[in-house]
Amino acid sequence: MSNLSKPDVPRFSVDVYQNEFLPEGGREVNAIVTVTSTGGGTAAGASAASAPDTAVVIMVDCSGSMDYPPAKMRNARQATAAAIDVLREGVSFAVVAGTHQAKEVYPGQGRLAVADATTRAQAKEALRKLTPGGGTAIGTWLRLADRLLASSDASIRHGILLTDGRNEHEEPDALRASLDACAGRFTCDARGVGTDWEVKEVTGIASALLGSADIVADPSGLAADFTGMMENVMGKELADVALRLWTPQGAEVQFVKQVAPTVRDLTDRRTEAGPRAGDYPTGSWGDESRDYHVCVRVPDAGVGREMLAARASLVRPTRDGSAEVLAQGLVRAVWTDDLAASTTINPQVAHYTGQAELAQAIQQGLELRKSGDLDGATAKLGRAVQLASRSGNEDTAKLLAKVVDVVDAVNGTVRLKAKVSAEAEKTLETRSTKTVRVKK
Repeated sequence: MSNLSKPDVPRFSVDVYQNEFLPEGGREVNAIVTVTSTGGGTAAGASAASAPDTAVVIMVDCSGSMDYPPAKMRNARQATAAAIDVLREGVSFAVVAGTHQAKEVYPGQGRLAVADATTRAQAKEALRKLTPGGGTAIGTWLRLADRLLASSDASIRHGILLTDGRNEHEEPDALRASLDACAGRFTCDARGVGTDWEVKEVTGIASALLGSADIVADPSGLAADFTGMMENVMGKELADVALRLWTPQGAEVQFVKQVAPTVRDLTDRRTEAGPRAGDYPTGSWGDESRDYHVCVRVPDAGVGREMLAARASLVRPTRDGSAEVLAQGLVRAVWTDDLAASTTINPQVAHYTGQAELAQAIQQGLELRKSGDLDGATAKLGRAVQLASRSGNEDTAKLLAKVVDVVDAVNGTVRLKAKVSAEAEKTLETRSTKTVRVKK
């Protein structure tokens, strides 16, 4: 483990957990890379000095369905006002109304406002213009947010997006093109309110833009959720951080997945960063810790040989186009004929392999249930119950218990419930990728 951060930025550290021992002929090296950032904006006593380096755009669904029930739109306005109250002095911000097109609600004229007592009051007054009507084309909202955020010099650029329905007035390819255009330019948290929206759309937005996704089934909970999201954004201190993996000649990265606090596959997000090195985006950081599962295929070597399988570094771009290394750790491979040593699975690797399978089992089980394959759904959701019980993922276990009757959690014996509410099903699907860390 090493920490190379300078005193004027959050301090990063990297810890590598693995069983470095491989049997003769073994070629696959697995490691959990734990990245921790301290001293960011959420630290006790942290100042708001970095606040002007942040820009935020709030995108609020104003389609016609937001009028059913009318409290939904009212709660959305109140939630947006609550989020505006959390903005620090000097933060750049704007509010966008989203329908089948995107419209600037505040401040307008293609610009961002600078948060102070006056602009916050003006913005909250402008929220009265948020009235339901029209369709839903989320890609247009994201592109407007991108244009507004691009007008700022802030390094931390963030969006908050709320929707209550499906993206019906835009082709899926159009939304995907918008996400591709916005990826790497700003991060975005996405929320679905009520139960009529599409989980894969909301989670897809958050995944592509390295933000969080969640359900707010009861619109009365929006204000608390928006406040929490904005407080989290205000705690970010460093943007555009990447996990850089260097591998030696003959070694190849098989996959890179964020596995805590949520499962997110970063494998296809790699950008080349020099000979045998690639960067995987991690977004913005405050005071927090995340875990990444790295799998590297190495060339075969004889018993008694050892090699560096990968070097994992946290990097951020500098003004001259180079990269500053914030911290780094090493992944090793050692070949042995000691059967006990080479067959022992590292607890962290085993735990997160199970957590990734848990997320997949839930998603597959719910899909099978929707398609009418009740036996397949029972098997998958039973496996999910078993994995949640084994790993101590109590929150997911509680959500599963609203979809299945648990007969034996240890063995994964369950019965599908005859009736399941849309809220229970959507909550389980949306939160299926949330993980717990290894018990110490």
